[in-house]
Amino acid sequence: MGIRGRIRRDSKHRVLRAGESIRADGKYQFKYHIAGKPHFVYSWKLEPTDKLPAGKKPCLSLRELEKQIGYDLESQLDPMKRNITVNELVERYLSTKTGAKHSTVANYNFVKNILKKEEFSEAKIADVKTSDAKLFLIKMQSDGKGYSTVKSVRGVLRPAFQMAVDDDILNKNPFEFRLAGVVVNDSHTRTAITREQMRQFLKFVHDDNWYCKYYEVVYILFHTGMRISEFCGLTLKDIDLKNRIVNIDHQLQRTSDMQYVIESTKTNAGTRKLPITEEVARCFRTIIEDREPPQREKFIDGYAGFMFYDKDGNPLVAMHWEHRFNNMVKRYNEIYRVQMPNITPHICRHTYCSNMAKSGMNPKTLQYLMGHSDIGVTLNTYTHLGLEDAAGELKRMEDLENARKELDKTSSRNTVTQKMFRAV
Repeated sequence: MGIRGRIRRDSKHRVLRAGESIRADGKYQFKYHIAGKPHFVYSWKLEPTDKLPAGKKPCLSLRELEKQIGYDLESQLDPMKRNITVNELVERYLSTKTGAKHSTVANYNFVKNILKKEEFSEAKIADVKTSDAKLFLIKMQSDGKGYSTVKSVRGVLRPAFQMAVDDDILNKNPFEFRLAGVVVNDSHTRTAITREQMRQFLKFVHDDNWYCKYYEVVYILFHTGMRISEFCGLTLKDIDLKNRIVNIDHQLQRTSDMQYVIESTKTNAGTRKLPITEEVARCFRTIIEDREPPQREKFIDGYAGFMFYDKDGNPLVAMHWEHRFNNMVKRYNEIYRVQMPNITPHICRHTYCSNMAKSGMNPKTLQYLMGHSDIGVTLNTYTHLGLEDAAGELKRMEDLENARKELDKTSSRNTVTQKMFRAV
């Protein structure tokens, strides 16, 4: 009904409801209020069955828009914020992530730069359906993006959309689905090397005239499972050779703009007191004795006394050791016919974890030594054991059972002998 009860109609003599009107250009308009402020939606069609005027882009009818607004208001959703784009939502979400580590911020910027190049980032969040989200991730992989990149992008989009759900802007998170069933995991799993390969590589490094100076570092990484950033962050104060304990409560990182920073460990579980063997302690002792610090040791966020420095007096970071490992493996493969697989500082960590699991170490103990926050990550190492490991474990159990039976027989014979002796 219009003013003073007058009925308003459109050109097809259809009655216009309260709030509906027709503009001079023939476009339908609906006016509504939120918190006393007027808002408008527009459409070239009143009903869904109306024919779209020539040259106009497809759109929802006015009545459909009204229904959507009414549903949003009834559900206490915010109709205005539903119009923000995916890119704007991501920016809003990331603005809440204060105090993030430098490596985490770098990953956020990486995702933002990827999204800005995608048409999907300009879509309104209210229009994104679960199928749209899946098709977007599939498109990324089809365009050549690796699984880890797709996973990183989804790792930002899912919590961003969840924030919109929590803020009563959306009813459902379109990214709340298992990634495994949508894109193919084509990433190469970093696998541990065998004990024999480890021994061969350590022997090569030890005997090589050039790379022998890195032997202690390689040995330590293979026999402690430390993250390379944790190792790079070690200072003289962190190493207790008397009690054979290494204190790990920080890590050294270098940002993309070449700034050196000290960060907390990757997780709370990463902060730990690491017991070391006598051989590992000997390696640390050798490193400390051979250490050549710069004339003026550089302090980084209050830390000084690092193990290794470059020619500019800056402590070595993960990248330096990754390059050195690459060169050592390359040199090894130039000499020997049987090739050595790729070995990185992180492969050393995987190998240590695998060796400890194969040795029968308690999973909770191994979780502590590795600094894993989730026992599932540690247990995953045990699931990677193969046929040879299973056969060896069964043989060990069989030997233990045979030893127990032999012990029972011996004990039984001794008992009989004692009884006969008493009888006599």
